[in-house]
Amino acid sequence: MILAGGRVDELSVLTMNRPKAAVPFGGLYRVIDFPLSNLMHSGIERVGILSQYRPFSLMNHISNGMAWDMFGRNRYIHFLPPFKGYKPTDWYRGTADAIYQNLDYIQHGNPSLVLILSGDHIYNMNYMDLIRFHMDMNADVSVVFKEVPPDQASRFGQGVIEGKNDRGGPLKAYSEKARRPISNWASLTIYVFKAEILYEIVEKLVGQERKFEFGRDILPRILNDYRVFGYKFKDYWAYTRTIVEFYMANMSLLGDQPEIDPDAWKVRTNLEHRRIQDRPPAVVGKEAVVENSLIYNGCRVYGQVRNSILFPGVFVAPDAVVQDSIIFFDSQILERATVMQTIIDTDVIIGEAAIVGQAGLPRLDGFRPHVKESDLTLIGQEAIVPANQMLSPGCVVYPGTSEARFEKSRYEPGEVIQ
Repeated sequence: MILAGGRVDELSVLTMNRPKAAVPFGGLYRVIDFPLSNLMHSGIERVGILSQYRPFSLMNHISNGMAWDMFGRNRYIHFLPPFKGYKPTDWYRGTADAIYQNLDYIQHGNPSLVLILSGDHIYNMNYMDLIRFHMDMNADVSVVFKEVPPDQASRFGQGVIEGKNDRGGPLKAYSEKARRPISNWASLTIYVFKAEILYEIVEKLVGQERKFEFGRDILPRILNDYRVFGYKFKDYWAYTRTIVEFYMANMSLLGDQPEIDPDAWKVRTNLEHRRIQDRPPAVVGKEAVVENSLIYNGCRVYGQVRNSILFPGVFVAPDAVVQDSIIFFDSQILERATVMQTIIDTDVIIGEAAIVGQAGLPRLDGFRPHVKESDLTLIGQEAIVPANQMLSPGCVVYPGTSEARFEKSRYEPGEVIQ
């Protein structure tokens, strides 16, 4: 069961028209491609996606699940939006409530184990290793944790894992985003339940006691009554909740030794979505300069591109400069325009000689190692930035903003145009 229904305000204009799990990532993918690919490689082929917020983009991308080999008599992906049935229900009120509202769906598959994932994290994991741990420990519930720096622990659910077993151990305490962290082991919102234990817990705590969140409400309540274990994940994992985290995770694809390697991870995506498979090869003009960047098919580059990620169909005109930026599908950077430290959504036009963002500090291994939200400029879907326009770092342009909405030639840091 993949929790993929939400949007977060921290991603600003990128999630105004789509859930976070459907946000483009890494030049070719969507964020949800990573857990879906993990499931495919782990041999888990019966998947329910709990969708809620503006699901069309996500549904259009996943289609029938064929891109991940989840299509057939006993292999499938099903979308599970909130509904009103014979009993009044509401929008999913939390992660546990989403599972509770779909118990009949889970029970119909008659599973022995239920794996619950978040659909918006970037990582490579063989879930069978987790399931073997769960079974070896005879656990009722297993929760995946990763060690994080002490100054970051308060942003996550924190678990105290007993013992010195390198794989994990009994979970002795859990606190959801405590300001004074009880440990540096952060929950990755990945759970394995014995099916009958899951039914029992959510029927009681969600159905009767109206507790709606696994992290905040459920885990602290069940530690004394069930065999709950913490599993230690040691490899790369990116949390993309904020614009800075999303930007830095994308930048982790660049450099001579990238932390994220979709080829090695064998990440799958739907090549029919946005006609990726039908596009011609990328074209790089003879006067173009391309350094430490990812450029995908259908791109046409005649200017300069450095330390950047260009999705299929991006056009960079002669004498245009793109640096330290992420540009989604089919956007255009016209002649003499400059784009720096900017995230540009799909189908955007940056007018001639416009200046968007500004150069930052010196780079390390091809990209900037530290960046603040105020350093990044955001341009929403289908916006048109006029010729000669200046947008300072931290500016935000709403989706669909036309040239006529720009009322002055220069916008100062942090201003919003809509």
